[in-house]
Amino acid sequence: MQAATSKRLEMIEKVLGSGSKDPLHHYMHAMELRSLERKDDALAAFTVMGETFPAYVPTYLMAGQVAAELGQRELARGWATRGITAAQEAGDDHALSELISFQGTVTD
Repeated sequence: MQAATSKRLEMIEKVLGSGSKDPLHHYMHAMELRSLERKDDALAAFTVMGETFPAYVPTYLMAGQVAAELGQRELARGWATRGITAAQEAGDDHALSELISFQGTVTD
């Protein structure tokens, strides 16, 4: 079975293939994979983002949500915990609030 794709994904992958170091492009890639229900691929893309752009706060909530959707609750909690730290360091109170709320949904 062929993996789902889209014109948007093809465009984003072309930009990434040209060597883009813009975290937004990488985030868009992961989000497009998620929207295509390619959740394992999306989580892999978010993982690369977390390693490459650790200060890019939006990554953490989305990665946590995808991990939770895949039934990987411990991994989801880890994303939330790291995201809370990143949001605090960035002074992003809105993201901090969302991450704390999300973390509460993936506790046992």
